Amino acid sequence: MEAITYELLHIDKNSGARRGVIHTPHGDIQTPIFMPVGTQATVKSVTPKVLKEEVKAQIILSNTYHLFLRPGHELVREAGGLHEFMHWDRPILTDSGGFQVFSLGDLRKIKEEGVDFRSHLDGSKKFISPEISVQIQEALGSDIMMAFDECCPYPSTYEYTKKSMERTTRWAKRCKEAHQTTDKQGLFGIVQGGFFKDLRTKSAEDLVAFDFPGYAIGGISVGEPKEEFLDILNFTTPLLPENKPRYLMGVGTPDYLIEAALSGIDMCDCVLPTRIARHGTAMTSHGKVVVRNATYERDFSPLDSECDCYTCQNFTRAYLRHLINAKEILGVELLSIHNLRFLTKLMERVRIEIEKDHLLAFRDEFYRDYGYTS
Repeated sequence: MEAITYELLHIDKNSGARRGVIHTPHGDIQTPIFMPVGTQATVKSVTPKVLKEEVKAQIILSNTYHLFLRPGHELVREAGGLHEFMHWDRPILTDSGGFQVFSLGDLRKIKEEGVDFRSHLDGSKKFISPEISVQIQEALGSDIMMAFDECCPYPSTYEYTKKSMERTTRWAKRCKEAHQTTDKQGLFGIVQGGFFKDLRTKSAEDLVAFDFPGYAIGGISVGEPKEEFLDILNFTTPLLPENKPRYLMGVGTPDYLIEAALSGIDMCDCVLPTRIARHGTAMTSHGKVVVRNATYERDFSPLDSECDCYTCQNFTRAYLRHLINAKEILGVELLSIHNLRFLTKLMERVRIEIEKDHLLAFRDEFYRDYGYTS
């Protein structure tokens, strides 16, 4: 029996957005969903209790590359797997480590067998192949594992992108062959092909033939203009099976999350909400608020009057500004809680609007209030 299955509940008749449930060994995930990122087996500054009770996160991500380097996947296996190690009893997705390895630039060398690289921590020589990536993720014990892929930089030539995409397909086959824990962990394939539609089509066709339990779109939201992002997203998503989860990697701004749902995507993730929190920035119903700014010094209103999170129910903008400017850890924690809850609540609303066949109208309303132009 497959560890990961997808149940389609409703399709918005006006937009094609879909409402579904992903069934996993650690519980069901209502989709479309935003997934907080816990890179090193922790969502920065937020406890698992708060993630569950305040943020209402259904699933979180952890990073194969970082956990491979520190503390090591064998130690995590010894601890009982990631769920036990980090005290999180809901689903976990681990990325393959590919994106981080390829981000190392001169510190890494790609070859058919895998990637030689030097650790960004101490410069020591390391190697990850498709098989090793799967072995690490099996040791971590995540519910959803990702196939080892190559993410092209933007922009890339057609020739480079084609070779990279074909290698990603060969690596996906090797990942599938190496995967032993099919009853406990689902392995997703990742569609690549840069910004070339024929390559995206070929990548999707080849990966769908492998019959993975889910599929991701990689290699977009990597610095390209929004028009290009939307063009490739809306072209690629329909190439993926309707009866499997669809995951758009590395997306976390409110507009991109809504556009992803409109295209038929089920899952998105990003480090953005906690990263901008560390710099004193919040996402609110009426746009971004940079709380460290002097304008909020005597602002005793909540961060977002429409938000139900712990931060907005208990603290003022003036207090949050004080914490951030005094470099108090609590300021980062409170802004992280708010930003994460803002996005999980946004996706709760998206799910409701899909059920009402109303997501397009909601997008226009949200864009107006947030300050976006659609």
